[in-house]
Amino acid sequence: MNVLAVIQARLGSTRLPNKVMKRIEDQTLIQLLVSRLSKSRHIDQIIVATSKDAENLPLVDHVKKMGIECFQGSEEDVLMRYFSAAKKYNADTIVRITGDCPLIDASLVDKVISKFNSSDCDYVSNNYPPTYPDGLDVEVFSLSSLDIANRFAISISDREHVTPYIRNSGKFKVDVVSNSEDFSDRRWTVDEQEDFLVIQKIYKHFFPNIHFSWKDIMKLEEEKPDIFIDNKFIKRNEGMHMGKGQKLWKRAKKIIPGGNMLLSKRSEQYLPEYWPSYFKEAYGCKLKDLDGNEYIDMSIMGIGTNILGYGNKLVDEEVTRVVKQGNMSSLNCPEEVYLAETLIDLHPWADMARFARSGGEANAIAIRISRAATGKDNVAVCGYHGWHDWYLSVNHNTQNSENSKGLDEHLLPGLSPTGVPSSLKNTVFPFSYNDFEQLSDLVKNYNIGTIKMEVMRNEEPKNDFLHKVRKLSSDNNIVLIFDECTSGFRETFGGLHKKFGVEPDMAMFGKALGNGYAITATIGRKEIMEAAQSTFISSTFWTERIGPVAALKTLEVMNNLKSWETITSKGIFIKNSWDELATKHNLKINHFGIPALAGFNIDSKFSLEYKTFITQEMLKKGYLASNVVYSCTEHTKEVVQNYLEELDKIFSKIKSCEEKDSIGSLLDGEVCHSGFGRLN
Repeated sequence: MNVLAVIQARLGSTRLPNKVMKRIEDQTLIQLLVSRLSKSRHIDQIIVATSKDAENLPLVDHVKKMGIECFQGSEEDVLMRYFSAAKKYNADTIVRITGDCPLIDASLVDKVISKFNSSDCDYVSNNYPPTYPDGLDVEVFSLSSLDIANRFAISISDREHVTPYIRNSGKFKVDVVSNSEDFSDRRWTVDEQEDFLVIQKIYKHFFPNIHFSWKDIMKLEEEKPDIFIDNKFIKRNEGMHMGKGQKLWKRAKKIIPGGNMLLSKRSEQYLPEYWPSYFKEAYGCKLKDLDGNEYIDMSIMGIGTNILGYGNKLVDEEVTRVVKQGNMSSLNCPEEVYLAETLIDLHPWADMARFARSGGEANAIAIRISRAATGKDNVAVCGYHGWHDWYLSVNHNTQNSENSKGLDEHLLPGLSPTGVPSSLKNTVFPFSYNDFEQLSDLVKNYNIGTIKMEVMRNEEPKNDFLHKVRKLSSDNNIVLIFDECTSGFRETFGGLHKKFGVEPDMAMFGKALGNGYAITATIGRKEIMEAAQSTFISSTFWTERIGPVAALKTLEVMNNLKSWETITSKGIFIKNSWDELATKHNLKINHFGIPALAGFNIDSKFSLEYKTFITQEMLKKGYLASNVVYSCTEHTKEVVQNYLEELDKIFSKIKSCEEKDSIGSLLDGEVCHSGFGRLN
């Protein structure tokens, strides 16, 4: 019987890249593993099985220099990789060892092989269920069982993790080698940087002896527990239940504050432990994650950036054309002039435009210009206007005032002014939408020079609110700015203010303006915009070409499709359908947002749990969904109807939970976050 040990290893680990090539003293982890495994009395040959991916070539070369055969097979289909390797090396019995086990113990390996040889089993392991420390995992199985698994295993998980089909299909006789005492809570494997630190300390303690036993390590942990502290928080086999996106998100949070660049895309906002987190491809209203799973996006559609859907062919072709001609040079791109003219034509009250690449920048530009034009620092705000100091300074006002909620009622509660100069305190003052009296008091008492507000977010203007704000601004020589970064091009071809017949002095547009390409605009009246010349507002990458080109083509396609009419009608239909489902299941829901950016909350003390449950169950059905839908032209009638049919089933379960207070038992992981909070 030819017993072949196959060490599964690659350099592209999602959580800890190149881990098997990390060095302790003068040896790599793969060297240490092979050296320890070579002490086995029952193994005839050891090989390393990696993938054909070019990034693994350094590993292949390294292994060959060690005098060990290295087989290269499929990157994703690891089951096929194992079977192909076993056939090539004429194995009768295969011993599976993973490259993340540099403390593998040859005597324990032989114990499992002996159990396999002395029984009529097809498969024997020491980790299903586990009783040994994580990192001592051994699986032994026959070539015939591997052959059958390779032919009949279908699921991605079965093929990635090699042996689940053999263990779980019921077609094979399986057994386990168990320790008399359960030590499965000990972690001696290498998946994370913290794991490597522990392994490094263990080896350095015993060095130059590298052939210490697992029982020696147990004794060391009793004597020096501090060596083993770093990775205590990591769960055993956590990676088996995580997709590539979840693994990468966990890795990202260690090296990127908050994990990413945008709060609204943090996994914790949706499904903390199961959200796919990263995409590989996006097209129409669909996308694929890093594992190749396809989802229909019935959620935020790029945070509202893609009214025309992902990867619109006409927009992308135009961008590709100009990229080939050059995106940046020492001269200006002519398209920024054409875009300025186009936006001014759409808004005849405006005379001039400035461009940036993000909504926060556009808001900061508008405030700088307005302050320069009026000579007044103080600003009254209503709504969400980004992350810059001028805006977050509002929350300095609340430090000594129990009655003020600062920005808590302006989209994101819990925003801290930490890092914002306290000298900006009492320069920006919030007011509530539709509360004209509150705004009038601010104007009367605080020498307001600028009123900045969203035209509408969650409620319609009442009692001529917008017209009153316009008159108040004019009567007091105040610059009125409408932040249309979110609302622009959703219900009209241009700013939402056109719907209500109210003209501002300045307006900003972003989000949907470039259909996924970065471009924002600040437009305004000439007498105000020219103040930009008296202050310094400038940035290198505001002059790149892709943004203006994408915006011009996006506006052209929008106009041809009348996209604002399409997405508004879809949004109205979705809102009405939510109402019908709520009535059907006797649930009370509250709407928010304009139709094209619609959302709902279930009126319950468990509203966050229900939002999490909706996301969880819809994900299982192939949807990115929570309690909001940002409509796009690619959301067909069929797509919307299928989404509502799945939501109907979930509402039924929620109603049952509401009657029994039992939603917690149906959640697979943590409840999603609400508002802004620090992530660990």
